[in-house]
Amino acid sequence: IANKRAGRGYQYKIAKRLGGKSVGTIEGQDISHPLFSFEAKKRKSFVGQKFMSQAVKNCPEGKIPLVIVHETGQSHDNDIVIIRLINWEKLIKDLKINE
Repeated sequence: IANKRAGRGYQYKIAKRLGGKSVGTIEGQDISHPLFSFEAKKRKSFVGQKFMSQAVKNCPEGKIPLVIVHETGQSHDNDIVIIRLINWEKLIKDLKINE
Protein backbone atom coordinates (compact mmCIF):
# COMPACT_ATOMS: atom_id res chain seq x y z
CA ILE A 1 0.00 0.00 0.00
CA ALA A 2 2.86 2.40 0.80
CA ASN A 3 4.39 1.71 -2.63
CA LYS A 4 1.07 2.45 -4.35
CA ARG A 5 0.78 5.72 -2.42
CA ALA A 6 4.32 6.70 -3.35
CA GLY A 7 3.65 5.81 -6.99
CA ARG A 8 0.48 7.88 -7.10
CA GLY A 9 2.26 10.80 -5.46
CA TYR A 10 4.96 10.60 -8.10
CA GLN A 11 2.37 10.42 -10.89
CA TYR A 12 0.63 13.53 -9.55
CA LYS A 13 3.90 15.46 -9.25
CA ILE A 14 5.04 14.58 -12.77
CA ALA A 15 1.60 15.21 -14.27
CA LYS A 16 1.59 18.69 -12.77
CA ARG A 17 5.11 19.39 -14.00
CA LEU A 18 4.28 18.25 -17.55
CA GLY A 19 0.87 19.89 -17.86
CA GLY A 20 -1.04 16.63 -17.74
CA LYS A 21 -3.54 15.01 -15.39
CA SER A 22 -2.83 12.07 -13.10
CA VAL A 23 -5.55 9.55 -13.89
CA GLY A 24 -4.00 6.43 -12.39
CA THR A 25 -5.37 3.36 -14.10
CA ILE A 26 -8.83 4.82 -14.74
CA GLU A 27 -8.02 5.43 -18.39
CA GLY A 28 -5.41 2.69 -18.75
CA GLN A 29 -2.60 5.24 -18.48
CA ASP A 30 -0.95 6.97 -15.53
CA ILE A 31 -0.96 10.49 -16.91
CA SER A 32 -3.29 11.95 -19.50
CA HIS A 33 -1.79 14.74 -21.59
CA PRO A 34 -2.98 16.58 -24.72
CA LEU A 35 -0.25 14.96 -26.83
CA PHE A 36 1.31 12.13 -24.80
CA SER A 37 0.24 9.06 -22.86
CA PHE A 38 2.55 8.56 -19.88
CA GLU A 39 3.36 5.60 -17.70
CA ALA A 40 5.17 6.95 -14.63
CA LYS A 41 7.38 4.51 -12.76
CA LYS A 42 9.16 5.11 -9.46
CA ARG A 43 11.95 2.70 -8.52
CA LYS A 44 14.62 2.52 -5.82
CA SER A 45 17.15 1.69 -8.52
CA PHE A 46 17.11 1.37 -12.29
CA VAL A 47 19.83 -0.05 -14.53
CA GLY A 48 19.10 2.73 -17.03
CA GLN A 49 20.83 5.16 -14.65
CA LYS A 50 24.13 3.42 -15.40
CA PHE A 51 23.49 3.74 -19.12
CA MET A 52 22.63 7.43 -18.74
CA SER A 53 25.73 8.10 -16.62
CA GLN A 54 27.84 6.72 -19.44
CA ALA A 55 25.95 8.81 -22.02
CA VAL A 56 26.46 11.97 -19.94
CA LYS A 57 30.15 11.20 -19.41
CA ASN A 58 30.72 10.75 -23.15
CA CYS A 59 28.44 13.56 -24.34
CA PRO A 60 30.21 16.49 -26.04
CA GLU A 61 29.38 19.94 -24.68
CA GLY A 62 26.28 21.46 -26.22
CA LYS A 63 24.63 18.14 -27.04
CA ILE A 64 21.86 16.23 -25.25
CA PRO A 65 22.75 12.77 -23.92
CA LEU A 66 20.35 9.99 -24.91
CA VAL A 67 20.33 6.25 -24.41
CA ILE A 68 18.77 3.85 -26.89
CA VAL A 69 18.14 0.32 -25.62
CA HIS A 70 17.62 -2.60 -27.99
CA GLU A 71 16.35 -5.99 -26.90
CA THR A 72 17.98 -8.78 -28.89
CA GLY A 73 15.56 -10.44 -31.27
CA GLN A 74 13.16 -7.50 -31.36
CA SER A 75 12.54 -4.98 -34.12
CA HIS A 76 14.59 -1.81 -33.83
CA ASP A 77 11.29 0.07 -34.19
CA ASN A 78 10.62 -1.05 -30.61
CA ASP A 79 13.92 0.20 -29.16
CA ILE A 80 13.51 2.41 -26.12
CA VAL A 81 14.91 5.93 -25.89
CA ILE A 82 15.91 7.26 -22.47
CA ILE A 83 16.34 10.99 -21.91
CA ARG A 84 16.56 13.02 -18.72
CA LEU A 85 13.33 14.85 -17.92
CA ILE A 86 14.99 18.28 -17.90
CA ASN A 87 16.33 17.70 -21.42
CA TRP A 88 13.02 16.34 -22.67
CA GLU A 89 11.25 19.42 -21.33
CA LYS A 90 13.71 21.62 -23.25
CA LEU A 91 13.01 19.68 -26.45
CA ILE A 92 9.23 19.97 -26.22
CA LYS A 93 9.24 23.58 -25.01
CA ASP A 94 8.91 24.90 -28.56
CA LEU A 95 5.83 22.74 -29.14
CA LYS A 96 3.96 24.88 -26.57
CA ILE A 97 1.88 21.90 -25.47
CA ASN A 98 2.07 22.72 -21.76
CA GLU A 99 0.04 25.91 -22.05
